[in-house]
Amino acid sequence: MTDSDRAQRPPQAVPTMADLPPAGAWLQSLGMVLDETSGNRVTAHLDLGPQHHTPWGVVHGGVYTTVIESVASVGASAAAVELGQFAVGVNNTTDFLRSMREGRVDVVAEPVIQGRVQQLWQVTITRHDDGKDIAQGRVRLQNVPLAQPE
Repeated sequence: MTDSDRAQRPPQAVPTMADLPPAGAWLQSLGMVLDETSGNRVTAHLDLGPQHHTPWGVVHGGVYTTVIESVASVGASAAAVELGQFAVGVNNTTDFLRSMREGRVDVVAEPVIQGRVQQLWQVTITRHDDGKDIAQGRVRLQNVPLAQPE
């Protein structure tokens, strides 16, 4: 599909959070809140605490990896919905920059490139109190067809 074909299609509404399927127990218990959702930017926040800890009392890196893939997937899916597609992660590279025990973190995800078949998103997690980076990640996603209603 060319860019001119895309321009001729009637735009579909970007799904609101209420339109999305319910998250599984893993994401529900994570506690992440999506603040802004579009195909060009996703913002979120998360209040970290003991429920996110390793046995050593710091936030588990898997929490950050999950947040990074989740917000990138939401943004990439919002970008692909007009093509009747959603996006699934095929690679996630997360760098853990600082440890935390508790407190709010803010999350910003933006696309690096959005192609017809794949997208690449950059995500930064910062400590709310001072804006210092806690983790950064890049997620490569594949655009796949949405299930068609029968």
